[in-house]
Amino acid sequence: MHPRIVKLLLALVLCTGSLFPAVAQTPAGPAGSTADQLAKLQTQVAAAQSGADNAWMLVSSALVLMMTGPGLALFYGGLVRKKNVLATMMQSFAMMAIITVLWALVSYSLAFDSGTSFIGGLHHIFLRGVGLAPDADYSTTLPLQTFMVYQLMFAIITPALITGAFAERMKFSAMALFLILWSIFVYSPMAHMVWGKGGLLNASLGGRFPTLDFAGGTVVHVTSGVSALVCALYLGKRVGYPKEAMPPHSVVLSFIGACLLWVGWFGFNAGSALGSGPLATSAFVNTHFGAAGAALSWMLAEWIRSGKPSALGGISGAVAGLVAITPAAGFVQPMSAIVIGLVAGAFCYFMVIKVKNWFGYDDSLDAFGVHGAGGTLGAVLTGLFASSAINPIFKDAKGNPLPSGAVDGNWHQVLNQLVGIGLAWIISIVGTLILLKLVDLTVGLRVSRDQEVEGLDLTQHGEEGYDFAS
Repeated sequence: MHPRIVKLLLALVLCTGSLFPAVAQTPAGPAGSTADQLAKLQTQVAAAQSGADNAWMLVSSALVLMMTGPGLALFYGGLVRKKNVLATMMQSFAMMAIITVLWALVSYSLAFDSGTSFIGGLHHIFLRGVGLAPDADYSTTLPLQTFMVYQLMFAIITPALITGAFAERMKFSAMALFLILWSIFVYSPMAHMVWGKGGLLNASLGGRFPTLDFAGGTVVHVTSGVSALVCALYLGKRVGYPKEAMPPHSVVLSFIGACLLWVGWFGFNAGSALGSGPLATSAFVNTHFGAAGAALSWMLAEWIRSGKPSALGGISGAVAGLVAITPAAGFVQPMSAIVIGLVAGAFCYFMVIKVKNWFGYDDSLDAFGVHGAGGTLGAVLTGLFASSAINPIFKDAKGNPLPSGAVDGNWHQVLNQLVGIGLAWIISIVGTLILLKLVDLTVGLRVSRDQEVEGLDLTQHGEEGYDFAS
């Protein structure tokens, strides 16, 4: 017998004798009693692991919900003019309520039930069969309800991100109807293809084009960002844009919101490990490093161009880095995360400052420049920097790890990433155009000119964010 095994057995005997002397002094019973004790011990270990994973995932779910309200609500709310602050924040808050009910009725089933390569089935409508036992295809330690509610938080924030593109000019009723339809016909198919059973792009469950998307680079950021661009183009510019100055009414609110987003993003990315093990640690570290790298590169680019690094630039860069590292968080080394952040900060700054001005579209809060562009870049760089040393997601028939990304020698993965990105762009453009036209023909999309000038707080909600007379 190997000396290490002997030492381990002796240590176990000594521990048993010191911790449970009565048991240690009891004469050995039938062989079956030992087997029963081992089985009981294994059950206890499994329960402990399940408890630890479940605790982390419930915390992560709360963190991701915090990203929408108050994080995104404050971030977007501070960026608009004060006459639209409540209306803008209400759009994020409304998604917390509307998408939750929609998720329970049908969207969860469409995203995560077994179905075709493109969309899930209807076996889980009204949350049928979504109980407290695990679904081994997604996690062996988590109750399926925990997995369901965690994924719900992603489904909430994704349409909320789009609202940044049409801020200050869309009807509340139109926003609600459009984003309900968008969640069903754009988000659910994309989530199923990347993360669902039998999905065309699912890398962990044998999809035809395995796309590495750890926490939503394509599912969340590309879809929302590209759809945001389509919305901005379809609705047209705000009254007075770009001749009239429209600065943020409170960078302080946006600053607080961005910091809440940064903290909440640990649940977004590290929670996507679906457990409390080393992979969660890796995603946690990479998330932080990516955000820091992008904040620095955005501020540096701004400093070089205008002579001063702004607070708004710093927080915008941090969000851009968080977006870009999202698909890569559970696949790359920490230094790769910093590189991804550095590239993303400068790239998104260029998209916001230069590209938007070249083409003249009014993406009010730069949803496309940060989320669409940053998500696309991050998905490509994931295929480049993914390492099997962090996450051996691809294995041969014998279970041996295969290269993950180009740095490992798997250059073909970059092509798979491009397929996933291309599908996300196509579905987002086509789906958003059709849904916008449908909503426009039924309830109308845009408020009147007079309502826009007066502000959406009063015209859509009958209240104001600030009452300076009281």
